[in-house]
Amino acid sequence: MKKYLLISCVVLCCTSLFSQTINKELPSRYLNTTRDIKIRLPNNYDPESSIKHPVIIVFDGDYLFEPVLGQVHFQTYFKEMPESIVVGIVQGEERFYDGYFDELTGMPFESGKRFYDFVQNELLPYIDDNYNTSPFRVAIGHNKMANFINAYLFTDEPVFQAYINISPDYKGTMSSNLATRLGHLKNDVFYYVATSDKDVTSLKNKIRETSSILKTLDTQKLTFYYDELQGDTHYTLVTGALSKSLDKIFEIFKPLDEKEINEKVMTYEGTLDEYIVNRYERIEEYFGIVKPITEDEFAKIVAIAEERNDLESLQNIGKLANKQDPNSLLGTYYLALHAEKLGKNKKATKFYESALTLGETIIIDKEYIKSKLKGLQDLAIDDNENDDEDEEN
Repeated sequence: MKKYLLISCVVLCCTSLFSQTINKELPSRYLNTTRDIKIRLPNNYDPESSIKHPVIIVFDGDYLFEPVLGQVHFQTYFKEMPESIVVGIVQGEERFYDGYFDELTGMPFESGKRFYDFVQNELLPYIDDNYNTSPFRVAIGHNKMANFINAYLFTDEPVFQAYINISPDYKGTMSSNLATRLGHLKNDVFYYVATSDKDVTSLKNKIRETSSILKTLDTQKLTFYYDELQGDTHYTLVTGALSKSLDKIFEIFKPLDEKEINEKVMTYEGTLDEYIVNRYERIEEYFGIVKPITEDEFAKIVAIAEERNDLESLQNIGKLANKQDPNSLLGTYYLALHAEKLGKNKKATKFYESALTLGETIIIDKEYIKSKLKGLQDLAIDDNENDDEDEEN
């Protein structure tokens, strides 16, 4: 179903999207010429706004820019990723020279190094100077240029934080060098690789071999994704790879899902309020976006706290929810629940009564709070009756 929605969305919107693309000739002292680039800003982009946007640099912009743009528009529309600035580099007949590499290392060499410097020292600063950009940058390349984008990893502080390698043609010792580099990162890196069962055999085998090594790397700084699509050729796999890669790389932007809960939240060693706060701080750090924690996410981490019998987390989550929205009853409800689980029924009653003076939420209404109060009142009556029976005996 989602595939058909994507097709419809792209067909309806492509004319509007591409008509709003900024085409520019960017002068370069490294290339000693100008280079054509395409820039697409978010639909509601406001140069006066404090909102920052991730930057997606599309190598092979001649043919990859439009597919990337369509996928970004689709996922942005459904709030699956933040609104981003998409930049395509038109390479055309210069592609061979742009991707020229050292036969031994696979790294950019001569004209390739000049193109590397153009992107790092001229294109990226130009985008940052002229638009509201966040520190999060994504590099996308196919085949030869997918090998090229990996060169940006081999610095102390890589200029890209995410790398989408679509059927990369790993050259020289690039694969082994990658394994070494990705195993010793100082900053977070998202690394995605895709091939298919009908990809070029030599490329597919090398990608499989490289990915099997990268999967084994034990580092908290690397988030690695690998997809082997079925039934796609070297060229038709592009669409599926773009869809999956953007969905995975921007996974943290989306609300908590079952996969993250099972793999990260359930096994988190600290209190759960720390986990969710750190998660949203990363969203702000990466994407420059301040998002509130949703009620549904609060409910999910509270459920885990209860499952773990983690009363400290439950209390801290209540305080956190109150801090985020003091006019909502959600935080006060969690504090009441915490007191109730400790057997402090009088304290719990006060919290529940206080909650009745605050605004309802989607998941907790005042009728439910009243039922919780009634339960505590009935419990108090039962306790008093038991106390009377004990005195008579």
